Amino acid sequence: MVRTIIRPPGRLNLPAWRELWDAREVFYRFGVRDIVLRYRQTVVGLAWVILQPLIAAGVFSIVFGLVANLPTNGIPYFVFSFAGMLAWNAFNGIVTRSSGSLVANQSLVSRVFFPRMLVPLSSIISVLLDFAVAFAMFVVLLIVFRINPGWPVLLTPVWLLLTVLLASGVGIAASALTVKYRDIAYVLPWLLQILLYATPIAYSISAVPVGLTWLFELNPLTWLMEVFRWSLLGQDLAEPWQVVALIVTSLAVFGGGVLVFQKMERGFADVI
Repeated sequence: MVRTIIRPPGRLNLPAWRELWDAREVFYRFGVRDIVLRYRQTVVGLAWVILQPLIAAGVFSIVFGLVANLPTNGIPYFVFSFAGMLAWNAFNGIVTRSSGSLVANQSLVSRVFFPRMLVPLSSIISVLLDFAVAFAMFVVLLIVFRINPGWPVLLTPVWLLLTVLLASGVGIAASALTVKYRDIAYVLPWLLQILLYATPIAYSISAVPVGLTWLFELNPLTWLMEVFRWSLLGQDLAEPWQVVALIVTSLAVFGGGVLVFQKMERGFADVI
């Protein structure tokens, strides 16, 4: 005889991590389905993953490199901007895909019981695949331009993990809020577009006027770009404190996103 014990949520209402682990097959299936749906019936398939950062890096090279002539600390502008787009695409991809995932799967969410948090989290799988393909192209660029990033390149998985935590926290919270407030689906892309230019992705933090540097340094994505370029391009890390700040912020944002999701999950089936 199997005994099921139902316990009330604790003060923080943390998720049942064992339950999430037991349902990991759901996480995998949602992730694979996302990949299949994204690239099915496309002419070039996964090549889009390479074309998007390549085209963006090319445009940034013309606008910021040739026209504005912004500094890149000796790194060819195309490679410099491509490295920034690697980190940005990982963050943007998780936030964008996870934020609308619950609404896109509303028939399953309202009728079938499973840990709903796995739906927005499953977007991580497709984003990591995109990152792996684009990173392979980036390695080719390093070889072509003869850039040796040195040993810090070994820390790239650490920065990628922090990117996943930071983006997942935002995406999980946004997915829960979108169920009740559909305005999020309109506001979030607009905010991400602003962040794209308010973050030193296509330009170096050294190009920012001195009087505005403090404002940019308050942006956690600035810290993310700095550590990525330190590992991928061998550039000096301007502010070592940003590493600690990035770790703390990523964990805090992820934890906050989980708590927001848990607080709103009970009402999903009623309002979705």
